[in-house]
Amino acid sequence: MTDFDAIVVGAGHNGLTAAALLQQAGLRTVCLDAKLYAGGMASTVELFDGFRFEIAGSVQVPTSAVVSDALGLDDLPTVDLDVMSVQLRGVGDDPVIYYTDPLKLLTHLNDVHGADAVNGMAGLMAWCQAPTRALGRFDAARPPRTLDEMFACATNEFERQAISDMLFGSVSDVLDRHLPDREKHGALRGMLAFLAVNTTYRGPQTPGSAAALAFGLAVPDENATLIKKFRGGMGAVTEHLLRMFTAAGGEVRLRTTVAEILVDDGRVGGVRLEDGSTLRAPVVVSAVAPDLTVNTLLDPGMVPTEIRERFSHIDHRGSYLQMHFALDGPPTFAEPYEVLNDPEYQSAIGLFSTPEELQQQWEDSTRGIVPADPAIALQIPSANDPGLAPPGKHAVSAFSLWFPLTEDTASYGELKTEMGRRVIDKITRLAPNFESLILRHTTFTPKHMGTMFGAPGGDYCHGLIHPEQMGPNRPGPKGYVDQPLPVDGLYLASAGCHGGPGITFIPGYNAAREVLAGR
Repeated sequence: MTDFDAIVVGAGHNGLTAAALLQQAGLRTVCLDAKLYAGGMASTVELFDGFRFEIAGSVQVPTSAVVSDALGLDDLPTVDLDVMSVQLRGVGDDPVIYYTDPLKLLTHLNDVHGADAVNGMAGLMAWCQAPTRALGRFDAARPPRTLDEMFACATNEFERQAISDMLFGSVSDVLDRHLPDREKHGALRGMLAFLAVNTTYRGPQTPGSAAALAFGLAVPDENATLIKKFRGGMGAVTEHLLRMFTAAGGEVRLRTTVAEILVDDGRVGGVRLEDGSTLRAPVVVSAVAPDLTVNTLLDPGMVPTEIRERFSHIDHRGSYLQMHFALDGPPTFAEPYEVLNDPEYQSAIGLFSTPEELQQQWEDSTRGIVPADPAIALQIPSANDPGLAPPGKHAVSAFSLWFPLTEDTASYGELKTEMGRRVIDKITRLAPNFESLILRHTTFTPKHMGTMFGAPGGDYCHGLIHPEQMGPNRPGPKGYVDQPLPVDGLYLASAGCHGGPGITFIPGYNAAREVLAGR
């Protein structure tokens, strides 16, 4: 006797994706989550009365078109902006204005930053195309490529070198080749370096960091959909998936913690809950981190030691600070950055360090030192999506690198306070009224994020974008391609799987497809 045809563990965006697709295919599916709300790290949460924030994910990164179509994502309301982001160093430099219209972007780069900036960005876009194919960045329902298959994606020596850069090179290696002027292109170089290393525990000059640059720069083709910012924040997307799931007859149970995935004679039988009760099903899809699934939720005797050890080596070292502010009004930026006072320019503002400074700050953080001038990704989403804050007020978020990793509980709080202070000070240097507008604010470290969302090390990637954790070294629905899990009926579906990280929905889609293919 079974209670359901399928059980999905975790109601984040990948868990809800898998659950919705399984239920629509006719499988009686229940989705379980320990938290008070569905959505996981792709949620929009009211932290203060009337102020709603995207706790982790803030945009849908480019993803497979077939996945977007299956989930109906193209029909959701978006915040359509002329300016996706503005990047600057904060030293009186000319901002890099990232227009959504490619022609306007190229015109801006040419007029303000010079023809060499246009040529450099064109070179980077060409550079990332072969690594995009090698990584299977927009592939759905297919396994990752082996190393030989990755290099086979190259059609000429330039592309072969790009794939080699992606696997073995650093961000700085690539930037020095295409944007070598460290001063003139400081903001552009800083933006690209931050784009890469915020999903790693490596500085821009560290070998292996270029994989994250290739992943972040991947240019969607006819098989992929563009970056989108959804009205109501990322939570609007997971709410859509939740409605899609329940409308088809699916059941969500919140405040329900799974203690063990039950296995009998090599076959999944269901789950045991923290309260001791059990739910029976022949299929379990786990959307929590792959290593937590294998080494915490499964009885150790169910999986060979060498497989458990491989999962135990996944690098989860999150090193960031996330701050959320309720402001009494809009911040006012001082010259020479008055352009940022236009709400159109406030969706995302990068206050970035150079790659060289980011490298030094990362090295300092490994020794417990807080960055003196931290790089910050600042967002004021309520400027263009007013429903996120009360009238006249603003919800503001700041994401900053690098937060020192330490096991010393006493110093952890001091480091958090110190770095939070430096983030506020840096923003206030550019917008002098910022600090005086703060009504309330909260600060999350990787440790907090790990506790809230079950993300090991606070790693929102569920496995950092290091080359040794991508391609064949990132598990798929049935585990690693060369070491599949010997448990029938168990499928992996988190961002730590091939097709993630980021809000791509691909791991959840892949898991559902694998389940249905085996029926």
